[in-house]
Amino acid sequence: MVRYRRNRVAGGTYFFTVTLRDRRDDALVRHVDLLRVSWLRARPRIPHEVVAAVVLPDHLHAVIRMADADADYSRLWQEIKKGFSRRLPVAGPSLWQPRFWEHTIRDHDDLRAHVDYVHFNPVKHGLVRRVIDWPHSSFHRYVRNGELEADWGGTVAASTAHFGEVPQPP
Repeated sequence: MVRYRRNRVAGGTYFFTVTLRDRRDDALVRHVDLLRVSWLRARPRIPHEVVAAVVLPDHLHAVIRMADADADYSRLWQEIKKGFSRRLPVAGPSLWQPRFWEHTIRDHDDLRAHVDYVHFNPVKHGLVRRVIDWPHSSFHRYVRNGELEADWGGTVAASTAHFGEVPQPP
């Protein structure tokens, strides 16, 4: 069995991308309530705090602070994926891509860039014109808590920001 090298830091904060195998599938937003239940059920088993998250049709991004000494985020994603798949009315064993992408957050600037990336992602993918219009995002919590303005990120037509991405040369 292949053992992947993962950076595990007790109490560390990580950025994740988790993807469905079929990138044309919209199961995550179609059954977002089942995903939410699966995530909530995993929380007591693998303690963590969701700093930011966005659920898109075929993938999700999350910034998570692990609260367990082992920083066992692999088990967290296994629990969430397994729980979601089991709760779906019809799901094959290959609903999810077998792995996930992870990045260890290094400092406050890195955290801010990844939280911004998470929140702006629905606009980036052309799903909405304004960040506030995407319902499956922690952005709404940030607005409720007064951490961000409802018009943060502007509109797709007005935005030239890259929110966590390196601009590509023309």
